This record gives sequence, structure tokens and C-alpha cells, in this order.
Amino acid sequence: MTEDSQLLRRYTEGRAESAFGELVARHIDLVYSAALRVVGGDRHLAQDVTQTVFADLARKAGSLPRAVVLAGWLYRHTCFTAAKAVRAEQRRRIREKTAMEMIALQDNTEPTWEQIAPVLDEAMNQLSASERDAVVLRFLKRQDLRAVGSALGVGEDAAQKRVGRALEKLRTFLSRRGVTLTATTLATTLATEAVVAAPTGLAVSVTATSLAGAAVGTGIRATLLKLMATTKLKAGITSAIVVASVVTPLVLQHLTQARLRDQDGALRQRADQLAMLQAANEQLSKLLASAENSRPLSNEQLSELMRLRGESGRLQTTVQELTGTKTNAPLSREEVLASIRQMYMDRVNRLKQQFTANPAEAVPELQYVTDRQWLELVEYDHHRIDPDNSRVMSSARSGSQIRFGMSILNDALEQYGKNNGGRFPTDLSQLAPYFKSPVDDSVLANWTILPTSSLPSGMRVDEDSVITQKAPVNAELDQRVVIGMKTSSLGQGGTNDWVRVP
Repeated sequence: MTEDSQLLRRYTEGRAESAFGELVARHIDLVYSAALRVVGGDRHLAQDVTQTVFADLARKAGSLPRAVVLAGWLYRHTCFTAAKAVRAEQRRRIREKTAMEMIALQDNTEPTWEQIAPVLDEAMNQLSASERDAVVLRFLKRQDLRAVGSALGVGEDAAQKRVGRALEKLRTFLSRRGVTLTATTLATTLATEAVVAAPTGLAVSVTATSLAGAAVGTGIRATLLKLMATTKLKAGITSAIVVASVVTPLVLQHLTQARLRDQDGALRQRADQLAMLQAANEQLSKLLASAENSRPLSNEQLSELMRLRGESGRLQTTVQELTGTKTNAPLSREEVLASIRQMYMDRVNRLKQQFTANPAEAVPELQYVTDRQWLELVEYDHHRIDPDNSRVMSSARSGSQIRFGMSILNDALEQYGKNNGGRFPTDLSQLAPYFKSPVDDSVLANWTILPTSSLPSGMRVDEDSVITQKAPVNAELDQRVVIGMKTSSLGQGGTNDWVRVP
């Protein structure tokens, strides 16, 4: 059992915070460095990603396989988490632009780290899990081959061969992106440049926050989204206040303005009611004065006069209280959570309205997006890099089609194969009896059956035919999904996913 495994076991079995803190200290440089590269050098966002990764580790520690290579898992999860924070397409464009500039300025010098870094993680994620683990342990964790072999469950010679094969694949991928270098140079660069020290104090804050999130059985993001998606505040409200206190600066101005609007509206309403009641009171007072010189008021008239006078007094007191209300009073926890919920729901509504206003940007599969998934789409407000919401709209489209393909289509296709001797359908209408609930024709109209050979090489699976989308709404941004009888595949995003091979 490796030292990582022992620490992980101590934490999962005894909730030993010291063990988790040691795991954070051992791997935080790896996680932070990978996040920093993926998000394009944004150090603040890289710290957020690092926090999320270790919070997820604290939550999922008990469900990880016993034989997991923790460094490899952390590296992979970091890349996935960072890719959600900043759209992969923006990074791809930057990398391609860099590659084209390098090609245009070709010379005999070795590429610099600044040229390698933007494309390194994309290259790493093209490797198999075992190859990626080998590279992470050998170069990013700087372990010797014996330690690498021990972690992977192979001998030292086998570990060396696996590292060599992985390096060659990395070098080939990098060369296709315009970064040409020798295997020796690549190995040296990975060992000396790929890992930088995380900021001082980050390990301490990451450990404390991750353990706090795990203690209530959920991570920071999950807690907040749960509160957003429900109409009542449930049992995790105490821990949610901790979360809310982090995001309060983002919503404080919004909440204060809303409170002022509510108070102003209430004040106007009360003032209007008071004016009407005072007018009625004056009218009845005149009636009473006149009656004193002629005939007395009836009991009904007198009772109404007294009621109006009492109501007028109560309204006058209310108006005075509203006028004197201090708008800088401390926020209650209900106000904070309600404001956070409203802020996120406003984002969701704006996104839905954008699809309604631009129907050509929508796909019918959006009907399969749940409330929670809509909230996840607007978890980050990236107007700086996505001012027209094109990327988040693509994420919504792609996510809805991936979910439809990977679950509904895949299940129906699997059942069809079992009932038809493993044969692939020739028309999508043949799947209709196998859908658990009816699928609208407008949804199926977006999909088609193609021979695997007509797909780009990166999208192919080991089958003769597949089901995939007919065409993208935005070829530069939308992601393609390929559904086979036995396996499925996802594209990287971008026009290469949609190439049709003659």
C-alpha cells in the first residue's frame, strides 16, 4: 500500500483531518500548477479550481477505488474542473494561434515553456489513464522509476517502457500543434518547468474549507446549488451560511437595492392608504360636527368613524417606522440565501430568455435539462470572456444532447441490439418501441445513423455504424457525441469534430 493510500484510508475510516492535510500538502503543487495552466494563467481562478478539487476529494474519498493512483486522479479531476470554469474552446483558439505563429516563425531553436504550456494539458489528456499516470508520477511528481512501477503495479523496466511510450505520444501530439522538440527536451521540460509552488497559505485554507464542506456531506458548490434549486431551506442551512458569507459581497449591493425598492414601494403604498383614510376621516368628522347641530349619528356611522380613526392612527405609525428604517441593518441568513437564490435564478432566466429570443440557437434536447443542470450552467458568470453568452449557450446545447445520447438513445440502442441479435438499426424510428418514454420526432430529427468510417479519426469507435448528431448549431463551439452499440465517444469541441470523411 502506497503512502497516499494509507493517508486516504486514515481519512476515510477515521476522518483524520491531519491525514487529509498531509494529502493536500503532498499534492497541492501538482493540482495548482495544472489548474493554472488550464485556466490560462489566471491565478485567482486557479486557486478556486484547486479548492474545488480538494473539496471533491474530501467528499469522494470513500468511493475511490482502492488501487487508485491518487496523483493521477487529482491531475485528471483538476483538468476536468478547470475546463468547466473556463470554456475549452477559448483555450483551443489561443493554442492554435500560438501554434500558427510558431510555424510562421520557424527556426532551429527549441520551443520555450511558454509555447509548450498552452497545449501540454490537452496533449496529456489524449493519453490513456495508465500512460497519463506514468507521466504524472515520473515528471510532475518527480518520482524515480521504481516508485512509478510500484504505484502502477508493474516492474521498473515496464514502468520505463510505459513512460517512454507516453513521452513519444506526447511529442507526436505536440508536433501536430506546431511544437517540435526531442523526447529528451520534453522530459527535461516536464521535470523542471511543469510544476510550480502553490501560493503560501493556500494548503492551509484548502484543507480547512474542504473538511468543512465534507463534514456536512456535500461540497461548497453542491450545497449552494441545492439551496438554489429548492423552494424551502432544508437541513444544511447552518453550513450554507458559511458558503453564503463567502458570496455575500457579490450580492450585497443587489440585496440592499432590492430592500430599498421594497421599502420605498411599501412606504408609497402605506402613504396612499393613509391619505385615503385621512380624507374619509375628515369627511366623517365634518359629518359628526354637522350632526351635533342637527341630529345624532347612527350607531353604524359612529362605529365606522371610530374604525377609520383607529386604522388611520395605525397607518400613521407604520409610515413613521418605515421612514425611520435603517437600510444598513445587518443581513439575516434568510435574506442572504434568498438573494443568492434569486441572483442565480435571474441568470438562468436570462439564459432561457436568450434561447427564446434566438430560436435558431436552441435545440429540442434542451427539454431534458433539469433545473439543477440549468443552475450549473450559470454557476460562473464569465461575461469577461463570454460577453454574448455564446459559450454557455453551446454548453447548454451540447450538454443536453450528450445527456440525451448517452442515456436515452444509448439505453434504447442497447435494448434493440439484445432483441435483434446484435444488429444495428437501419433507421432511428426502429428505436421508438425501446424508449422508456416517448421521444418527440423533433428531437430524433437532429440525429442520424452513419458508418463509423465517415467520422474523423478522433471520433471513431470500434464498430461499423454509430448514431450521432446531423450537424452543429455552432461548429466552432458545439461538442459531438457518438453512440455505438458497445461504446460511445465524445469530441473535444470545435470544427474537427464535425468533419465528414469522404
